[in-house]
Amino acid sequence: MPETIIAGNWKMNTTLDEAQALVRAMKPGLEEIKGLRKVVCPPFVSLSAVSSLLKGSTIEVGAQNMHSEKSGAFTGEVSSAMLSGLCKYVILGHSERRHIFGEADDLVGRKVRAAMSAGLSPILCVGEQLAEREQGRAEAVVERQLRAGLDGITTPRGLIVAYEPVWAIGTGKAATPQDAQQMMSHIRRVLATLQGQAVAANTSLLYGGSVNADNVAAFVREPDVNGALVGGASLKADVFVQLARNAATART
Repeated sequence: MPETIIAGNWKMNTTLDEAQALVRAMKPGLEEIKGLRKVVCPPFVSLSAVSSLLKGSTIEVGAQNMHSEKSGAFTGEVSSAMLSGLCKYVILGHSERRHIFGEADDLVGRKVRAAMSAGLSPILCVGEQLAEREQGRAEAVVERQLRAGLDGITTPRGLIVAYEPVWAIGTGKAATPQDAQQMMSHIRRVLATLQGQAVAANTSLLYGGSVNADNVAAFVREPDVNGALVGGASLKADVFVQLARNAATART
């Protein structure tokens, strides 16, 4: 069965001191929660400090992005080799990377391959924009992103897929649990076609888009929603702890 995962994407928020204070504040509460994986994804500059603070705990660490090459003349970029030892997960293909920074599907696929080659677990983000949903193209867009993201991958070890309807990210307007379940079911069907039924059945699928402590339980009660990729609600220790607690209770 897929594992339940609650991952917090801090995005471009928190200074080094603020990141350490945030993780210290949420650590005791998160440690008490059983039955799910708890992941925090701070900015690059805080990865080392946060990783050190969480060493030996049940809380894991992820990065928010990485380059597709192992090294080279790519000023300002971070490679998979640099992340190894600092974190276990890496968010790839986030809608903000796709739509603000112009990352194409094939680039996301190269990043996924690089992450897996380095032993990192990619959180592959897929999702449609509002116009695409209104045109009835949501499933086709997500399938295209999945196929490109997993192109050339024969053994997707550690793969996590996060469905983020772009129109629900940071808007306060979440998709309904039924919307999420419909797309997650589609994602599993595509994964089965690409990687086989066993991989599809055991891959954790996360919902992302205006998730909060009040609505997370309704999402994770859906049969194919195995957790959440959380944005703004992960920046307040008490809120994120309560969100994780509500998710764990809903899955029991």
